[in-house]
Amino acid sequence: MEFLLVLVVLAVVVLVVGAPLRRAGREEPVEDAARAELEAARDAKYREIRDAELDFRTGKLSEEDWRALDRGLRGEAVQILRRLDELPS
Repeated sequence: MEFLLVLVVLAVVVLVVGAPLRRAGREEPVEDAARAELEAARDAKYREIRDAELDFRTGKLSEEDWRALDRGLRGEAVQILRRLDELPS
């Protein structure tokens, strides 16, 4: 009888201690992964816009080239923001 009691207590301890480890192994829901991916894309696009502006200010791009590049990058950023807005919160 004592052996059975020790096994039950040991099983409870293993379940309690192992619970965080079991939760950590689960994957994120698809929506969270999609949101994280879009947020990373948004941040990367913002960096591209800043880099293009820096290239223009340092003379690496002409104003015409910079405006065309900036227009395209901002259009892509708007699309990413719209897709982020469409995700459920």
